[in-house]
Amino acid sequence: MGEMVQFEAAGLEESGYLALPEGGKGKGLLLIQEWWGLVPHIKAVADRFAASGFTVLAPDLYHGKVATEPDDAQKAMMALTLDSAGRDMSAAIDWLTASGHVVGEGIGVVGFCMGGGLAIYLAGSDPRVAAAVPYYGVEPGAATDLSRARAAFLGHWAANDHSTPRETVDALEERLKELNLPVEFYWYEGCDHAFFNDDRPEVYQRDAAELSFGRTLNFLNQHLG
Repeated sequence: MGEMVQFEAAGLEESGYLALPEGGKGKGLLLIQEWWGLVPHIKAVADRFAASGFTVLAPDLYHGKVATEPDDAQKAMMALTLDSAGRDMSAAIDWLTASGHVVGEGIGVVGFCMGGGLAIYLAGSDPRVAAAVPYYGVEPGAATDLSRARAAFLGHWAANDHSTPRETVDALEERLKELNLPVEFYWYEGCDHAFFNDDRPEVYQRDAAELSFGRTLNFLNQHLG
């Protein structure tokens, strides 16, 4: 089990959930929440990555608030600005790299839903990100500047997810290839949005979730020095 830690972002005190691997050191990974907030599911995913050898920090982008209903989640997501989210995520990287719990170079970022889009945004704004893994979430706006990105990208997409049309994902893939960035995108047939979330049995798909997790572990180990 991990613990909550405090760090500073632009003079403000922020918090996040820290999960450490056995031995207390591992490759650094930022885990970005869904639109629900820093809920138990995200903490459980952080623990799972830590059990696989990573030092994981999941910043609390809603500052203590969580949503249980879609309307509340949408309101919370809409109230979150890219500037504040980017500030908090980069400050989380600052804390993570200075913590003494990270080995190797480069930081990975994995995000789900809203967090998937923010993972792409962070990779474009912070060149310390060496590997970015969005789950069914495209970058927040076509104007996102990816020219500074130095990351490799692995994307997991649900074929039945109407919130992320295939043509939008294909356009993102083409943009990344034009920038000569390594990119691997996978589509999971018969799956809907949030197929990885085992707290939502109506959409959870065990086989796809386990396949995507294995691919993510291999990808992060390959691209994080």
